[in-house]
Amino acid sequence: MALAARLWRFLPWARGIFPGPWLSRGAAGSRGLCRTWRLRGSEVMGNLGTFKRSLLFSALPYLGFEAYQVFSQAAVVHATAKVFRVEEILEQADYLYESGETEKLYQLLTQYKESEDAELLWRLARASRDTAQLSGTSEEEKKLLVYEALEYAKRALEKNESSFAAHKWYAICISDVGDYEGIKAKIANAYIIKEHFEKAIELNPKDATSIHLMGIWCYTFAEMPWYQRRIAKMLFAAPPSSTYEEALGYFHRAEQVDPNFYSKNLLLLGKTYLKLHNKKLAAFWLMKAKDYPAHTEEDKQIQTEAAQLLTGFTDKN
Repeated sequence: MALAARLWRFLPWARGIFPGPWLSRGAAGSRGLCRTWRLRGSEVMGNLGTFKRSLLFSALPYLGFEAYQVFSQAAVVHATAKVFRVEEILEQADYLYESGETEKLYQLLTQYKESEDAELLWRLARASRDTAQLSGTSEEEKKLLVYEALEYAKRALEKNESSFAAHKWYAICISDVGDYEGIKAKIANAYIIKEHFEKAIELNPKDATSIHLMGIWCYTFAEMPWYQRRIAKMLFAAPPSSTYEEALGYFHRAEQVDPNFYSKNLLLLGKTYLKLHNKKLAAFWLMKAKDYPAHTEEDKQIQTEAAQLLTGFTDKN
């Protein structure tokens, strides 16, 4: 009925033929003849075929428009439901990540490994990598997970090159894969890793983790052993290099953005000051790392390392 009523409104010729029982009055109070304007049967019956064809061809475009509206509305509803569904999954994933439920997080996200959503994919890359780092993961499983994580991160980046997190996790995963591909690949990948960390920082200057990771990149090449430097010079005209001062700058910058966000950043501040022979500041940051509340297995390991380095201070003094 609603469709019929709407058709009526959109068919002006129908309103002309079927004006209904309107009363037509004469002008200015003269002997107006009240009459009902009705359609004579011959006007319809005499041209029944023409009338049917006219009705059909006039209705078809409108029905097509109606169908388009219905399908468009259905598509919008479906897309909206899909967005809500993805957001719900991401909320669950973030809750499990914050709770340290690595295996449950991995199980949740692998159900959606065919997703085209960049936010979901980089989280899956992170979950795969974190699962690989678990002490109960075998070496064979670890290798599979590391390469799996890289694939998810790559797909996330392909889906959204403006995602700072996709750039960050792509760089992390490339670094992990380097452990299985030899020194030449590792050094070659260093340029790519640096590029993506810098891009992540550019996209989100307030992400302390990306800044911290850029600091690790600098620290790693600042302390590269002499034999690796020699190999690098043989393989590359301009091998990657950095200094402890550069590393220190990034670690401090990360701490300014988000104070005490990560126990490892505190530890590396202490270790970098040790490399620069500033024992007073090294002791300050190592103490902060030792006293950092241990929420994860990594935090406990960092507490132990910081305590050992501080003990080394005491023994030498």
